[in-house]
Amino acid sequence: MSIAVPSQVERADLPARPSLLARQWRVWRRKKIGLASLIFVGFLLLLATFGPSIATHDPDLNDLRATLQSPSSEHYFGTDRNGRDVYSRVLVGARISVVIGFSAVIVGISAGSTIGLLSGFLGGPVDYAIQRVVDAVMALPGLIMLMVLVSVLDPSLPSLIVVLSIWVMPRTIRVVRGEALIAREFDYVTAARALGASATRLMARHVLPNVTAPILIIASVTVGQAIMIEASLSFLGLGVPPPAPTWGNMLSGSNRQYLTVAPWLMIAPGIAISLTVLAFNMLGDALRDILDPRLRGS
Repeated sequence: MSIAVPSQVERADLPARPSLLARQWRVWRRKKIGLASLIFVGFLLLLATFGPSIATHDPDLNDLRATLQSPSSEHYFGTDRNGRDVYSRVLVGARISVVIGFSAVIVGISAGSTIGLLSGFLGGPVDYAIQRVVDAVMALPGLIMLMVLVSVLDPSLPSLIVVLSIWVMPRTIRVVRGEALIAREFDYVTAARALGASATRLMARHVLPNVTAPILIIASVTVGQAIMIEASLSFLGLGVPPPAPTWGNMLSGSNRQYLTVAPWLMIAPGIAISLTVLAFNMLGDALRDILDPRLRGS
């Protein structure tokens, strides 16, 4: 019995399968808000990289002859009470906020994902011990706990990264644990276990790929939250010490006294924080819809 094999002409008539990049673009094009958020995040990363290079003035230069000047062609966002250019300080502050947000999320998500994966896959006493610690940490008021930790470690850039990483870990552990509990019961995981695969191989090759999507979603949303919390701590005087031009520092201190006289001191960093947090939240929602098969067509 012979089997018909399509000729080259017939194969040529078949439509070519779109490339991975084309398929991804088609998906993102349906998520217009998510695409706009992705573009904004890319723009923010460019500002964080090249912001100090395109700043029009030295952000730490005090010019008492140009105090509290309104926005103009020379000072796009005006100046503060020390004559420092607000536009340049916002650009330089973008780098500090991005470094803190991304560093804290990378460290916290990595550690939390590892612990959550171990907790969900191993179960038993290991899972019980880890979850009780997580419950105790999550029961504490978040901002109060962060303020205490920063005060103990002394406010600085490394301290903020460490403290925010600790804040990120419990939520990541809880989500990854739940996904690992589901993934470890899949048939192919059971089959691999029956064939003698080690626990490390099962977690790395079979369980971890199934929890990657939730990890990416958590990371995208948490970056914006970490930037907002850093700004909150800086507003309370527990962030990166002055004269570092962070967005939170620009909203705190003596600038609050000039809110009615020079509102541009608050408007520029406030809009920067708001747009950044909104963009990361919308990006997280878009990633959830794209990576979750149940929501991909919605």
